[in-house]
Amino acid sequence: MQRLLYKDKALIGLDISTSDIKVMAINNKKDVIGYGAIDISNEKFHKSLEENDDYLLLQLKKLFSEKIHGHLPSPQVAVSIPTSQTYSRTFSVPASTKKNLREAIELEISQYIPIPVTSLYVDYEIISESEENINVLVSAAPRLLIDKIVDACSRVNLTVNLVEPGINSIARLLRDIEEGDLPTVIVDISSTATDVAILEKGIIRVTGSTAVGGNTFTLDISKKLNIPLEKSHQLKVIHGLNPGSRQESITQALNPSLKKISLEIRRVMRYYEERIKGIKVEQLIIVGGGSNIPGIGEFFTNNLVIPARVASPWQSLNFGKLPQPAKQLKPRYITVAGIASLTKEEIFK
Repeated sequence: MQRLLYKDKALIGLDISTSDIKVMAINNKKDVIGYGAIDISNEKFHKSLEENDDYLLLQLKKLFSEKIHGHLPSPQVAVSIPTSQTYSRTFSVPASTKKNLREAIELEISQYIPIPVTSLYVDYEIISESEENINVLVSAAPRLLIDKIVDACSRVNLTVNLVEPGINSIARLLRDIEEGDLPTVIVDISSTATDVAILEKGIIRVTGSTAVGGNTFTLDISKKLNIPLEKSHQLKVIHGLNPGSRQESITQALNPSLKKISLEIRRVMRYYEERIKGIKVEQLIIVGGGSNIPGIGEFFTNNLVIPARVASPWQSLNFGKLPQPAKQLKPRYITVAGIASLTKEEIFK
């Protein structure tokens, strides 16, 4: 996405989503030496972008002053932003446009991104080229969002080195430990949304998103069974979709929302398979704070007829003597762990 001045100091990861902000520092041995998180209001986050208030700034200050376990070795940060606020696509342009490639790309993205190109930061990478076509991977994000985040970071004395979609950060963590060489659907279920991406040969090829998340599931169960939200959450994470006396009622409650996610997965897979001829998606990996529903892997396996499982990347990270996040909260740190794993070489490759 946006590449800014890089100073040769340790890099820490900062993940800014619409429901929380996380930070993490990882050393060369893959040890977590510092981390923290703070919940934020989805409504106030979006309002701060529109009205230019200091909500994001104040939450960053609170995170770094009150919520850190361990230590953070540097003010140099790489930032991941909500995937739902970004656009990533793979497409082809005629080889004859190479001398004016950026103009050709901007013309192409104007056809599928509902924001004027002048209001976007656009980055692209040539994946392959032939005598006829150039295959390009393009990412774009609103200038307003990026500028707001960079400004807030600078006001708490952080220097932003790179900004990327959160799903790219997740892919970085998964590609080495979850058979990332296979064409893979990544399904990232956060509290408020679900992001979907295709990972092939270590590269995110296309992304999509739907406004269904872990909070949606809790509300679904609460409404269907007429029970308080706290009890609904307990049923979700303890029983979920697994066989048992609760399975039928919980499945009925969650089925509409899970089918909305399946519909978005199919849409993203169709886009990918129509443009990357001869390559089929071979697995589906579920991540994120909303993935802690027993039996959710089996649901997508049966619904989409593709092997699906919940990722378990934590064996590659060692928290050492730091207090570890509670088991049910660990999935929320996968994105920040991915951006914290970024190397200097990857920034300027």
